[in-house]
Amino acid sequence: MIVVTGATGQLGRLVIAALLKTVPAGQVVAAVRSPEKAGDLAALGVQVRRADYTDAASLDAAFQGAEKVLLISSNEIGQRLPQHRAVIDAAKRADVKLLAYTSVLRADTSTLGLAAEHEQTEQAIKASGLPATILRNGWYTENYTAGVPNAVAQGAIYGSAGDGRIASAARSDYADAAATVLTGSGHAGKVYELAGDSAYTLTELAAEAARQSGKAVIYRNVPEADYKAALIGFGLPETIAALLSDSDTAASQGALFDDGRQLSSLIGHPTTSLAASVAAVLGKH
Repeated sequence: MIVVTGATGQLGRLVIAALLKTVPAGQVVAAVRSPEKAGDLAALGVQVRRADYTDAASLDAAFQGAEKVLLISSNEIGQRLPQHRAVIDAAKRADVKLLAYTSVLRADTSTLGLAAEHEQTEQAIKASGLPATILRNGWYTENYTAGVPNAVAQGAIYGSAGDGRIASAARSDYADAAATVLTGSGHAGKVYELAGDSAYTLTELAAEAARQSGKAVIYRNVPEADYKAALIGFGLPETIAALLSDSDTAASQGALFDDGRQLSSLIGHPTTSLAASVAAVLGKH
């Protein structure tokens, strides 16, 4: 029995899809806060169980019979550690044979503001004594490509990453990595630094958007505070705007770069190219 927490999130749904390529649906549990949002997963034959990170009893029920659990990090920044601890404790009570966790690239040394909660979670997992695999996910290419259609319309991509190189991969690549760990063996005790096979600057992202759209798109580098204000102006919540602008500044100093290729090695195929990811959002795939 494999349990995936946060299964109705963007990554969670992709992990479920990847698991179903090799695992019978009846052996997969989608652990979700709102089961009514998981009708599409239930239709696939997956077991849907309610699991609220703030409700220990729900976690115990969700992990009943679980052999392996994937803890997909909570999206409630600032509340992640207590929520993750609740999952770790429930996994320990369920005596799971493997707990996998989606952390962040080089969590122990990263300058990303969001890295602290990930590192603290890693420490809590270590202290639990559970057999565990840490999936230190790099940046999702979608974090940038989601804004490409708007950038093409405006003629510019804005950010504060300077000339920092970003070794991102598609969310589906990270989902494949999680599924590989959950269905394979020999991963307990491992820490994987996961990132894309190749890296790009935001200037190169703008050039790719221009090439595929046939319209002029340039990259405008702005101070972190200005970028954050612009994101809030686009309607993003303040916490998300702060996270993205902080991450861009860290990217300018190399925080999102990695050339170890552990991700493609783990999943057995190259990571999704930037060109393919841009094509997907511009309707060219």
